[in-house]
Amino acid sequence: MMTIDQLQTKRIALLLSGGVDSSVVLAELCRLGVKPDCFYIKIGPEEDHTDWDCTAEEDLEMATAVAKRYGCPLEVVDCHRDYWSQVTRYTMDKVRQGLTPNPDVMCNRLIKFGAFHQKRGHDYDLIATGHYAQTETDSQGRKWLTTSPDPVKDQTDFLAQIHPWQLQKAIFPIGGYTKQQVRLLAQTYHLPSAARRDSQGICFLGRISYADYLRRYLGEQRGDVVELETGRVVGQHRGHWFHTIGQRKGMGLGGGPWFVVSKDPSANIVYVSHGYDPQTAYCQQFLVRDFNYLTDRSLPTSVTIKIRHTPDVLKATLEPLDNVDQVDRFRVTAEQPIHGVAPGQFCVVYDQHHHRCFGSGEIALTPSTLSGPPAQASGCGGRWGC
Repeated sequence: MMTIDQLQTKRIALLLSGGVDSSVVLAELCRLGVKPDCFYIKIGPEEDHTDWDCTAEEDLEMATAVAKRYGCPLEVVDCHRDYWSQVTRYTMDKVRQGLTPNPDVMCNRLIKFGAFHQKRGHDYDLIATGHYAQTETDSQGRKWLTTSPDPVKDQTDFLAQIHPWQLQKAIFPIGGYTKQQVRLLAQTYHLPSAARRDSQGICFLGRISYADYLRRYLGEQRGDVVELETGRVVGQHRGHWFHTIGQRKGMGLGGGPWFVVSKDPSANIVYVSHGYDPQTAYCQQFLVRDFNYLTDRSLPTSVTIKIRHTPDVLKATLEPLDNVDQVDRFRVTAEQPIHGVAPGQFCVVYDQHHHRCFGSGEIALTPSTLSGPPAQASGCGGRWGC
């Protein structure tokens, strides 16, 4: 992060959610003599969805209390329509195609560092958040997104789709702490949010489950669950969009375990394999498209990657492929087979030491891009060069 003297010369906007992380950010900035302007981003269920339980009112009360304690102004910025028109549209478009989107990743790009910037953030030099991530500047003056020392809470994967100009304005004052240290700081500062549990589920949607979120917009459509190896119908589902590659729980099938290994969206078929560790649930090679470069457009061959928000870091190699329609594509070959590689997920790419984050791209497994026999299903299923 910048020096104290540098921070004190900047106009800083803090996104204050009411949770423990952003509350500690405010306390830490004030400790350094920096008084940010605080903003609560208002997003909740659409007006006619009053049956959805949301924590927004409690969040705003907590944010108000923390801002008042430190004598900082708090402004509510309404990004309600932006979220439902942009993030929800992205999510529903992807799941209709049989893909596995990540709304939280796009929320950072489109809302926290996007819509907020258009409405209020453009008046500020820096935007501070409570993300578990860090930044550093190299000898050429380039700013890099770097990982947090807490491998469980590290959120660089959620930030890897932000635009380079958004990274330039972002600061993460608690990024050098572990979650345990942040909790202890919250207790030391006697913050009202110190004992609050971490939010679960989709960003900004409170207690709304992902299944309810999908059901609200896509409804239900019964279809067959088919055993990939035999073609045997083993059950029914209520819509392929409720299932993702690698899923084991919640299938409602007897004689399990069963793993979702691929899907055919056009026929509304979910393909599964039987067993505790079926080979078809793994994939070692896949394509990444539409890569978002955070700092430098040249990527090394040997890298580390993450395909989901877990502490697991995987060694891999990147092979650039021909540019198609101005979209950069890479073939990723992991050192070991990976469980549950799903098209639509983001593959986040780091250096060999899992320190600097280069950015991320969308995983794309299609018959036209990987060698193998034609197929309609989206997923690996042991085919298409996997």
